Amino acid sequence: MIYRILPLILFVFLSFETNSTPVPKNTNSAKATTTYLYAPNTLFESIYNNLNANTYRLPNQISFTKALEGYYKWKEKGLVQKDILTLIDFSLSSTEKRMWVIDLKNNTILFQSLVAHGRNSGNEFATQFSNTSESHQSSLGFYATGETYIGKHGYSLRLDGLEKGVNDNARKRAIVIHGASYVSKNFINKNGRLGRSFGCPSLPEEDTKEIIDQIKEKSCLYIYYPSFS
Repeated sequence: MIYRILPLILFVFLSFETNSTPVPKNTNSAKATTTYLYAPNTLFESIYNNLNANTYRLPNQISFTKALEGYYKWKEKGLVQKDILTLIDFSLSSTEKRMWVIDLKNNTILFQSLVAHGRNSGNEFATQFSNTSESHQSSLGFYATGETYIGKHGYSLRLDGLEKGVNDNARKRAIVIHGASYVSKNFINKNGRLGRSFGCPSLPEEDTKEIIDQIKEKSCLYIYYPSFS
């Protein structure tokens, strides 16, 4: 039962910290996100150590901790509402499954998936990021998931960037989650890397609907990169 108790303890802890001022680091830098000192590292470590991986590989503990810090911050502000956290780790090769969908209520990984980065962010690895329209680069940081729609890529999910100057142009840039044929093991086998998008975190077509239906409507999505910390 500890996996259910730990997130509740952390949420209660944060509720008592509402009058505290978070300590930001380089919030206006394109290569830095905000670190919020809301809770002891030992509590985040306990949540990580009690993650139920199912059949999947655990994410890196550093990326998970940063994602969890932001999740509680944005949930406290009311900008995310679901107990679902999606983590994309762009420090990893595009040939790896570098996206995790985590049920924080039950501390369980629901999905691990391939995910594309923008074509101007890099080849096998993403190394360049932008918040600018027509850059065809990915944007880092925290997002709130929005509404679904049917577009040119089929069933898709809009994203709202929560970090000013980092990803807040996401909706204007039409940065969304959608399926794509170039997000597949076949593409990797032929090209040595995953296909790339115009900046969207594109998913394998066969998994898109199930993942979108799990994370839509005000869940938290975090795109991590190590120099962005």
